[in-house]
Amino acid sequence: MPINFKKLSVLVVEDLKPMRELLAAVLKDLGVGHIQTANDGEEGFRAVRTHNPDILITDWEMNPVNGLELTRRVRLSPMSPNRLLPVIMMTGYTSPHRVTAARDVGITEFLAKPFTAEGLIQRIAHIINKPRDVVEAPAFFGPDRRRRDHETYQGPKRRRRDSDPDSKR
Repeated sequence: MPINFKKLSVLVVEDLKPMRELLAAVLKDLGVGHIQTANDGEEGFRAVRTHNPDILITDWEMNPVNGLELTRRVRLSPMSPNRLLPVIMMTGYTSPHRVTAARDVGITEFLAKPFTAEGLIQRIAHIINKPRDVVEAPAFFGPDRRRRDHETYQGPKRRRRDSDPDSKR
């Protein structure tokens, strides 16, 4: 069943104007009803506070405030209107340590540039159809990092060390 994006509000935070315009055009073609844009994380956080979008799509590298810091502010600032706001990090930086860093600040979805409309649709569909649980811990607030359901596991805990006392992982 296709998703109706008409009621969806998306904020795009991207410092490169052509990429910002391309993303906005793709979202418009998908039928997204309300699209806001911002030039950097500082302006993006003001837009989050003013417009309280349904989804935030942000680039990584921006000045003066990058996408990671923007996500930290959304997740941790008392001025954030929605700490649960789904965040899609769209970036050309896709090394494993970068993906881990994005995950650790509370990114909901990660999308590599150059992106495809299909890839963007998949990320938005995951946010809408398979929302993640939220984890609040002393060192983390954001979407549950675990994605996979292990059909063979029958116990209450999912980590290997929870079911195997000899595991050091």
